[in-house]
Amino acid sequence: MSAPPGVILAGGCATRMGGGDKGLRLLGGGPVLAHVIDRLAPQCAKLALNANGDPSRFDAFALPVLPDSLPDRPGPLAGVLAGLDWAVANGAEAIVTAAADTPFFPRDLVIRLQANAGPKGVCLAASLDPTDRLYRHPTFGLWPVALRDDLRAALQSGLRKVALWADQHQPGMAVFDSQPFDPFFNINTPEDILRAEELLGQA
Repeated sequence: MSAPPGVILAGGCATRMGGGDKGLRLLGGGPVLAHVIDRLAPQCAKLALNANGDPSRFDAFALPVLPDSLPDRPGPLAGVLAGLDWAVANGAEAIVTAAADTPFFPRDLVIRLQANAGPKGVCLAASLDPTDRLYRHPTFGLWPVALRDDLRAALQSGLRKVALWADQHQPGMAVFDSQPFDPFFNINTPEDILRAEELLGQA
């Protein structure tokens, strides 16, 4: 199975971080986004970044920057749509998405998503906590381009939740272990940056 292109979702407003781009915050001497790229690039045929505003702030990463095609920043689903539109232009059949604020996600994410895809080709990542409670991480998913018109219509009708749209298309689920910590730990606050610094040596 060939590697799909990957799209890093970085379109959020980072309100709990005081604004700005969470992916550009420093972690271990470099931006969080660099850690995300380091993990995703070997798993994908090519990468792009979904972000709004001035794309030049990401010039150092030398990636295509895909803005939302819909107004008012409707959330990560709009980033998935931007990625699907980009994938069509590049002749791809599907994309994998990853969040720009999650620097420790699994290095076998893509192959596991592909292996567990549902009948329509959709798959979401999930992790088990120490009590075996399951948590889905819908910004980490496999999305076929065949569903892009359906997604565009859903967004235009007001749907905003990634999982709600995914659940309309019989998603599979790739479940990852959370030991020694949840690999989908994401950075939302300044305190999370401190925690991420502690986790760097274990990732």
